[in-house]
Amino acid sequence: MPIHPGSTGPAPSLPSSLHTGLVLTGGGARAAYQVGVLCGVLDILDPKRRPDFLNPFRIICGSSAGAINAAALACKADAPREAMAHTRRLWETLRTDMVYRSDSAGLFRSGLRWLGMLSLGWLRPEPQRSSPRALLDNQPLAELLGSVLDFPRLRRNLNNGFLDALAITATGYTSGEHITFYESHLSIQPWTRPLRRAVPSHIGIEHLMASTSIPFVFPAQAISLRPRPDAPMAKALLQADSPHGQTEWCGDGSMRQLAPLSPAIHMGADRIFVIGTGHEDDTYPEQRREDPLYPTLAQIGGHVLSNIFLDSLAMDVERMERINELLAQVAPDVLKSQSLRPVRSLSITPSRSLDEIAMRHLEQMPRAARSLFRVLGVSSGSSLSAGGALVSYLLFESGYTKELIRLGRNDSMSRVEEVQAFFKEP
Repeated sequence: MPIHPGSTGPAPSLPSSLHTGLVLTGGGARAAYQVGVLCGVLDILDPKRRPDFLNPFRIICGSSAGAINAAALACKADAPREAMAHTRRLWETLRTDMVYRSDSAGLFRSGLRWLGMLSLGWLRPEPQRSSPRALLDNQPLAELLGSVLDFPRLRRNLNNGFLDALAITATGYTSGEHITFYESHLSIQPWTRPLRRAVPSHIGIEHLMASTSIPFVFPAQAISLRPRPDAPMAKALLQADSPHGQTEWCGDGSMRQLAPLSPAIHMGADRIFVIGTGHEDDTYPEQRREDPLYPTLAQIGGHVLSNIFLDSLAMDVERMERINELLAQVAPDVLKSQSLRPVRSLSITPSRSLDEIAMRHLEQMPRAARSLFRVLGVSSGSSLSAGGALVSYLLFESGYTKELIRLGRNDSMSRVEEVQAFFKEP
């Protein structure tokens, strides 16, 4: 058991015979919901709010915007209360211009030029280096993350045993593979599966920027695939005839994420706590019409993002539950000889539609950004016809994020008994 800084003995902790993994999925601005859920979970597990309460998650995995929350908790794994309070303040004071350029000049250079290139680029082809690479310029996000995340502290937390591993996922545009970049003090062997592989790394800002690079919306990020020199099998990986050591352009970690729970399982999780960002029914069947209008770019874009961020998680959780049911039929002595093991999971997802919440806060978005979204088809009205799904991913304003945080905490507090039972020893 790790010794908490400034104490004379072991810090208060949950039983540690099981390795608990935390999986935070993508969702752009929707990731504020995850902060509320985590704040609620800490209040359930530690109602006295002790400052020396230890992080209950030994393995933390994040994709897309969930990667930012994962890194924030991992960097302060020795003080989870401080980590979540700091992360909550960050989300509650967030503005759109802290994530991407939302002024008129910035949007013209990126968004309007990018749209113009798509529609009229064949009339006036631009050199590849000078053409805009995405709809929005998210350089402000890189500067924000650099000012709030302490990666040397992450290394200390790993070495001191406050955390076993941190994993950040991204998608390689060059190879087409889903890549898990992970950092750990344990000897975790890199794994390779069809269209998936893992690379031991020193996690940094570039990995978070790659993982949050929503396709077409934010630009891709160049990442080195060279394994960490002190990682297991690093020398063999570098000497082998493989793509390790190359640089790859990477995009959002939720793309091609065929098995969102896989990194946590590979790194040793016995149980996995999952926080999604999709409402259980965001299809709005009651709004279907006999003569629907042609979908706008905003409506199509919202459905594309929902497909990227939401669909694979539910399927992976269902698949794991089926495997657990099959393993329960295997005799214990036989199960010990197999490579498979049962892994418990608990998922918390929004109890209300985040699309509808986003549309109520649309007017908080900077005027220039609202104008751009109107060009894409976003307007007041029902969330389905107005592109509410797209707005829910890109509305980085405090009124919206505060409401998501409140919803997340309420959703976790409404399941107190389930959360307590999940974290108990079997």
